[in-house]
Amino acid sequence: MPIIVNLDVMMARRKISLNELSERVDITPANLSILKTGKAKAIRFSTLEAICKTLKCQPADILEYTDEA
Repeated sequence: MPIIVNLDVMMARRKISLNELSERVDITPANLSILKTGKAKAIRFSTLEAICKTLKCQPADILEYTDEA
C-alpha cells in the first residue's frame, strides 16, 4: 500500500502509550492498533484531528505517501 502510517513513530517521540492515546482520542485500543499497524482502510478526519491535537503534530507527520513503482 502506498500510504505509510507513522503513528507508532509519533507515539514514541511523544512517549505516549497506545492505551493512553486511545483514552485521550476516545477510540478503542483495538481500532487504534489497526490504524497504527497500517491495516486500516480509512480514517475519519475527526479521528485524525483528535490524534494530531493530542500528539501536537500535523497529519503529514502521521501519514506518508510513497510511490511503489
